[in-house]
Amino acid sequence: MALKTADRSLRLPIRVWDTPTRLFHWCLVLLFVTAYASSQLDWWQLHLLAGYAVLVLLFFRLVWGFIGSETSRFANFLVSPLAGLRHLKHFRYLEPDTQIGHNAAGGWMVLILLGVLGLQVGTGLFSNHHGTVNGPLTKYVGHATSNLLADVHSRLFDLLMAAVILHVVTVVAYFVVKKQDLVRPMMTGKKRLPAATRAPRLANPLLAAVVLLATIAAVVALVQLA
Repeated sequence: MALKTADRSLRLPIRVWDTPTRLFHWCLVLLFVTAYASSQLDWWQLHLLAGYAVLVLLFFRLVWGFIGSETSRFANFLVSPLAGLRHLKHFRYLEPDTQIGHNAAGGWMVLILLGVLGLQVGTGLFSNHHGTVNGPLTKYVGHATSNLLADVHSRLFDLLMAAVILHVVTVVAYFVVKKQDLVRPMMTGKKRLPAATRAPRLANPLLAAVVLLATIAAVVALVQLA
């Protein structure tokens, strides 16, 4: 009986996050900081480049969410909002971490962040900053509309910042309250899980490279041919 109990408590490092997903996450963090800093310093060309890079990442993540690794697919971590709320009801309880990918609430946080980022970049494509720098699609809308979208673009950043802060606070809270480290797996790709846990299927990195090149080509075409 003691051996069986030990077997149940045995936890082994299992790869749950692929390299493309982890690179997407940390590159997005870097670009977010770059976009914010460049706007504060009036480095608008750098701001534009950061926005284009974010657009590449968003296109990549959208495609990867359908054809990528098991833990990266939207179908595997987006559940009903009620399931997310039920998950949060157990937040205060100290429980062992047995989640392979995003939990029921974390999946919705990912969707919210991607959605707000998409709106942020989308409005940036049509907006201008006092006539000093224009998004590549500004010429397709009137001046008044461009100014309106520029204002929305600026205001959306406050919503995006609030979502990012909520995300960071939640990750810290999971570590403090539930003793679950969500950062290390996103850095190393591995999480210590019960030995009987089935390792998720991870997609071929070459597929990710093809998707990335395609999304880069799409954004370059959008910028150059607009």
